[in-house]
Amino acid sequence: MVAHMAKIRSLSRLQRFGLAAYRRYSSGTGYPNISLSTALPGTPKPVFATVDGQEKYETKITTLENGLRVASQNKFGQFCTVGILVNSGSRHETKYPSGISHFLEKLAFSSTAQYGSKDEILLTLEKHGGICDCQTSRDTTMYAVSAEVKGLETVVNLLSDVVLQPRLTDDEIEMTRMAVRFELEDLNMRPDPEPLLTEMIHAAAYRGNTVGLPRFSPLENIDKIDQVVLHGYLRNYYSPERMVLAGVGIEHDQLVECARKYLLGVKPVWGAGKTGNVDLSVAQYTGGIVKSEKDMSDVSLGPTPMPELTHIMIGLESCSFLEDDFIPFAVLNMMMGGGGSFSAGGPGKGMFTRLYLNVLNRHHWMYNATAYHHSYEDTGLLCIHASADPRQVRKD
Repeated sequence: MVAHMAKIRSLSRLQRFGLAAYRRYSSGTGYPNISLSTALPGTPKPVFATVDGQEKYETKITTLENGLRVASQNKFGQFCTVGILVNSGSRHETKYPSGISHFLEKLAFSSTAQYGSKDEILLTLEKHGGICDCQTSRDTTMYAVSAEVKGLETVVNLLSDVVLQPRLTDDEIEMTRMAVRFELEDLNMRPDPEPLLTEMIHAAAYRGNTVGLPRFSPLENIDKIDQVVLHGYLRNYYSPERMVLAGVGIEHDQLVECARKYLLGVKPVWGAGKTGNVDLSVAQYTGGIVKSEKDMSDVSLGPTPMPELTHIMIGLESCSFLEDDFIPFAVLNMMMGGGGSFSAGGPGKGMFTRLYLNVLNRHHWMYNATAYHHSYEDTGLLCIHASADPRQVRKD
């Protein structure tokens, strides 16, 4: 009688919520292997909302006489975000000491020709409810400000000064050296291995070239980078034709007008010069293995020691973001998903992704299994990061 009632409840649940709710995802035998090219049975046909013509956000692009591109999307609101993006990153440092991009990220929004200190810049932005940030990657450097729309002219003027007129004083460079040393020390001591693994997988996949060059400054290069080295690099890579002024939440014509006023004909602090040292190398996938041993026994925040784990990241060459296969790779990355074994959470946190269902849910000794996809202008890297007890490494 009890079994009969349970069967009736199961059938009722199946009729009410559909097949997806009835499946026993947590069970190793309850999850069927459905082909990725086959639609799920019983899935309703999607109904997409129509988009009114007033809600279309088309990107408008204008190229100025000096080669600078201005791009914008006018999403109406009280605040806007404006940034200068430079085709410059760690991959371009092949003719310079590695670590220049790391230094420039730390030196951003320091004193300039108009502003005597970072505090003056922050006080200026505060009047318009603004915040600023600089981020460098392997192929791009971005200086960005978010502020009220009415402060657009101040924002563009400030960005122009920060990018083209930085003072780069000896005191600022020395403070940056200290900050870089601290960050490198923190990078080697932090329990999260992902930043270090990302460095290592790029170094192995593109050994000694382009995106395989160090993203963080090597310890031996910290004292080599000074104002002369920075100016030499900036003279080659911070040219108008390698820059884009991008904005979201402002009128395109207004942004172009500000660009003409503050970025057209401005002489940078390092002076004009030939750009003969620009590295145009194409990424060469080499493959390889990079290993590192770390003792985490003295890194614990409390009396409980850090778990002894082995972290492995496997990378495969994919495609650049300019290729048609970029979108399928992005979808594959989302479907693989993954994460930590103690952070599955509920629906929406990726607990039904392939790595959760087929790895973390079936192998109790796996601490982490996560997929990553890095894509660049001329190459890409699809990676899977796995963490487990050292005794289980051969099972990975």
